[in-house]
Amino acid sequence: MKDWNDHLDLLIRASTPLLWIRSGEEERVEALLKQAANRLHPRRFASWDFIEGLKGVLNEDGLGARQPMAVLQWLQKLEKSNPTILLVKDFYRFCDDPGISRMLRNLSEQLRHQPHTIVLCSGPWTPPADLDDVLTILDLPLPQEPELRKLLESISSASDSDLDNDVLEELTHACSGLSEIRVRQVAARALAQRGKMGREDLAEVLEEKRQAIARSEVLEYCVTNATPADIGGLDALKNWLDQRHQAFSDEARRFGLPLPRGVLLVGPQGTGKSLTAKAIAHSWSMPLLRLDVGRLFAGLVGASEARTRETIQRAEAMAPCVLWIDEIDKGFGGDARSDGGTSQRVLANVLTWMAEKTSAVFVVATANGVERLPGELLRKGRFDEIFMLDLPTLEERFSILQLHIKQRRPNSNLPLQVVVDRTEGFSGAELEQTVIEAMHLAFAERRELEETDLILAATQLVPLSRTAREQLELLKEWAATGRARPASILLGNLMKP
Repeated sequence: MKDWNDHLDLLIRASTPLLWIRSGEEERVEALLKQAANRLHPRRFASWDFIEGLKGVLNEDGLGARQPMAVLQWLQKLEKSNPTILLVKDFYRFCDDPGISRMLRNLSEQLRHQPHTIVLCSGPWTPPADLDDVLTILDLPLPQEPELRKLLESISSASDSDLDNDVLEELTHACSGLSEIRVRQVAARALAQRGKMGREDLAEVLEEKRQAIARSEVLEYCVTNATPADIGGLDALKNWLDQRHQAFSDEARRFGLPLPRGVLLVGPQGTGKSLTAKAIAHSWSMPLLRLDVGRLFAGLVGASEARTRETIQRAEAMAPCVLWIDEIDKGFGGDARSDGGTSQRVLANVLTWMAEKTSAVFVVATANGVERLPGELLRKGRFDEIFMLDLPTLEERFSILQLHIKQRRPNSNLPLQVVVDRTEGFSGAELEQTVIEAMHLAFAERRELEETDLILAATQLVPLSRTAREQLELLKEWAATGRARPASILLGNLMKP
C-alpha cells in the first residue's frame, strides 16, 4: 500500500487536475485522501456530495448542495494560498451533462497551474469521450493483509476482545480480498452475536464472499462435493494436482515457490474436464467460481473490458479460490473482426492478468478443441501446464464402470471384462450413461442389474468417437507433438474378475 500512497502523493504534487480513483470503497478513499493531505501539508482535504454540499472548509459548509456546478465554480475561484484536495462524491452521475463536462475540461487546464486536485471516486464507469484525455485513472487495490491485520486488531481492541495470534492470522488470510466495509460488517455481526471475534467468524467471511459473487453477472459460485475419487483414471493429472496443492502453503513460500497459476484441460466432451475442476476446488477446500465467458461481452462499447476488470477483482476477492473458465475455446476462439476486436481486448486483459497475478487464484480452463484456441493462450507462463484428457484406456474404462456401478448398486459384483471390451472409444460420460441405461433395463423388469444389461446398453449407444472421428484425430495429433501432457498413466492390468 505504501507504493500506492507514494503514487497518489506524486500525482497530487504534480498538479494532476482531475483524478479518478477506481473503487467503490468511498469511505476508504476519503480516509486515504485525508492521510495524503496530512503528508502534503499545507494542502487541506474537502469533500462534496449532492445532498450535504461542501464539507471540511471553514465558513463554506453546505455550499453547492444539490448544485454540482456551484462546487466546481467555487474551486475555480479558490486562491493558490489554500491548496485543496476536493473529493466529489457520486460526481460521475453528472458528467454526461454538457455543462459539467465543459466545466471539468476548463478546470483541467486551469488547475495544471494551481495546487488544487479534483478527485472522483466510483466503481465501474465509462467516462464521456470528452473527458478521456483529462482524467487520470488510479486503481485502488483491495486492502492488503497488513491493512486487514491492523483493521482486525483495532476492531478487536475497541471491543475489549483481544485475538490470539493464530486466530488473527487465520481471519486475516480469510478476509483477504474483502473490502474494508465488508470486513467491518463481518466484525459487527460477530460482536452482536458473541461479543467478540474468533474462528467461528471464518464461515461468516466465506458467506460475505459468496454474497459478493451473487451480485456478479458473469461469475457463478458453484457448490460441489466432487472429489478425485469420483474420477476414474487421469492418474498423471491427479499426481500433478497434488503437487500444486502443496505449493499454496506458507512453507512453499519460504522455500521460494511462486503461487500456482492454473491448468488448461483439453479433450473430447465427456472425458471429465468439468468434474476435475469441481474436484480440485472441493479437495483443496477452496471456493469454486465459474466464469461465463459469453456474459463478458456486453453490448456497450467499453463495457466488456469493464466487466473483465470487475470479474478479475471479484475472483481475487475470493482468493484462495479456483476460477473455472468453462469451454474457453468458444469464448475466445471467434473472429475478432466480427466484434470490432472486443474479444481480443478482453482476452488480452485476461492473459495479462494470468501472467502477472500474484493472488491465490488457481485458473482451471477447459476446452473441447484446440483449432480455435489463440496461440497466445497456449504460451508458457499463462498456465503451469496443459493436459490432454483422452478417451479412457482399457484399465480406465474398467475403473470408471466400476465406480458408477458401486455408486448406484453398492452390493453389486458384476464381471466387467466383456463390457469393457465392448466400450472401446467411449468417454467417461458415455460409460456413465451406459450404466444408467442398463439400470433402466433391469428396473423395467423389476430385477437386479446383470452383465447382459450392461452389454445391451453398450451396443445401443453410439459414442462421440464415431460421430466426430475427424475432430478427435486432429486433437490427438496436436497433443502428440508434445504441446500437452497426457492426463493418464497406464498402471498395468487392473481388471479383476
